[in-house]
Amino acid sequence: MCGIVGYVGRPGAPGAAAEGGPAVVLEGLRRLEYRGYDSAGIAVVTGDGVAVRKRAGKLANLVELLDADPLPDTGTAIGHTRWATHGGPTDANAHPHVDAAGRVAVIHNGIVENFAALRAELTEAGVEFTSETDTEVVAHLLGAQYRLTPDLTEAMRAVCARLEGAFTLLAVHADAPGTIVGARRNSPLVVGLGEGANYLGSDVAAFIAHTREALELGQDQVVTITPDEVRVVGFDGTPAQGRRFHVDWDASAAEKGGFPSFMAKEIHDQPQAIADTLLGRTDAAGRLQLDEMKITEAELRSIDKIVVIACGTAAYAGQVAKYAIEHWCRIPVEVELAHEFRYRDPVVSERTLVVAISQSGETMDTIMAVRHAREQGAKVLAICNTNGSTIPRESDAALYTHAGPEIAVASTKAFLAQITACYLLGLYLAQLRGNKFADEVAEVLAQLHEVPGQVRQVLDGLEQVREIARSMADTRSVLFLGRHVGYPVAMEGALKLKELAYIHAEGFAAGELKHGPIALVEPGQPVFVVVPSPRGRDSLHAKVVSNIQEVRARGARTLVIAEQGDTDVEPYADVVIRVPRTSTLLSPLLAVVPLQVFACELATAKGLDVDQPRNLAKSVTVE
Repeated sequence: MCGIVGYVGRPGAPGAAAEGGPAVVLEGLRRLEYRGYDSAGIAVVTGDGVAVRKRAGKLANLVELLDADPLPDTGTAIGHTRWATHGGPTDANAHPHVDAAGRVAVIHNGIVENFAALRAELTEAGVEFTSETDTEVVAHLLGAQYRLTPDLTEAMRAVCARLEGAFTLLAVHADAPGTIVGARRNSPLVVGLGEGANYLGSDVAAFIAHTREALELGQDQVVTITPDEVRVVGFDGTPAQGRRFHVDWDASAAEKGGFPSFMAKEIHDQPQAIADTLLGRTDAAGRLQLDEMKITEAELRSIDKIVVIACGTAAYAGQVAKYAIEHWCRIPVEVELAHEFRYRDPVVSERTLVVAISQSGETMDTIMAVRHAREQGAKVLAICNTNGSTIPRESDAALYTHAGPEIAVASTKAFLAQITACYLLGLYLAQLRGNKFADEVAEVLAQLHEVPGQVRQVLDGLEQVREIARSMADTRSVLFLGRHVGYPVAMEGALKLKELAYIHAEGFAAGELKHGPIALVEPGQPVFVVVPSPRGRDSLHAKVVSNIQEVRARGARTLVIAEQGDTDVEPYADVVIRVPRTSTLLSPLLAVVPLQVFACELATAKGLDVDQPRNLAKSVTVE
């Protein structure tokens, strides 16, 4: 979860930053603050040793400290934004942590699961701890190991052999200026490649302002960077080669672009995110093709069950996928929360396709579910927004969403891109298995290519939604109803409101209303209803209109999302929010947009930080 940045540069080199290490790292931390914001800190290597500045709270607190007590502009620096696990968000618990001699500084993402035993061992040896963190244990171990093995890479390897859990570590030592050593196990770390300077980061946003050339690291590897060299070895000491890749977006893509928040910008970015996810998906003959497919066509034709694994918003994308893939392919689809999957002894086999959905590709629950699925013989296909991350690397196939960086913690454009990717997967399988003729696939693709323009149309007409949201800033509860593909849209609308506005919100299948939830409805209760198209499934549309009447009769304030031309809802709706006509299966791409804007605007009206909601982090890299 935490944000990690490292920089080594040779002064005067073409790729070195003129402003010095602390400024480079601070800039990277600003781009990574969405990953963790309980505290922040920086360490630099100087001629006199290691200097550290750190503060609890948001990054602004560290900036204030650095203004009052600057760090030397050295060419070796590491920095960290923390999301607390072991120990509360205090100055003492903030990273970096140093050893007893003050010669080594360490930053850390993840959890060292055996830290209590290691801490007890160190305490018995006379080490005094100044924090409650598992990270300080690593700093003391590394300092002691370096005294025995005065090589920072070898010391890191020896320490990693003693650690259990998931972690990314970065370390500097006063005796090794111009060197940073990093290590990763089940936690993200990527190398930025410069000329006379090199970088490390939790993701490429950490160094995108300086280089777009990157190196992905494999599992259980130690990387050592100097201004002129990047060296990778396995935890066992075996030399290794990372995979180079080029980042296809630049620093401006990670800026707000004039919007009041990253979330507002990312909602606005959604038409482009959908279009980019659709880009280049057909070959010269017009047949669909995916990104990295290491599953044979014969294996895909033999699939008799699909299991989607994901968490949070990504799981709702999977719920939408279930309707589309079952309809197009006639394959049964299960949608499983990744953190439940491996604990229920799931029934999968070599004829099961597991689809793992994750924006970051580093969601620990989903990583562990992927590994369990592969151990059972299933094939795994990843739908992911982050090239080179763990989940696509460990899968048999990958479908990248190409949505660009998503900075706000609450997902918006990644959600629409994930749904789009799921549609592409469903159409690809239908094409491959003969469930759909080429012209039928082409027709759905043509409809998908119209969606970006339709989303722009929705975004251009939502001032009414913003006004309603501002007027509801004191609301304590909002309910959401939907049927068919509208049901996961309702759940996602409720999740956005919970994440951003910290109020009670629940999404229900509208058919469940009379089985319990209608008891929640009292006079004035706001209820959003996602109405299916009357042109697709007449009976379903009629039933949802009846649901609107039922809650309206009990005093609810009904806010209805319906397609243009649907007049049946008007007598029973207090507010009608219109979206363009599209096919039933594609409608979630349009219907969810007003709910995103509503949640963002209501939270903003309450004076809340929509980019960094309390207690949440962008990438959940611990179980």
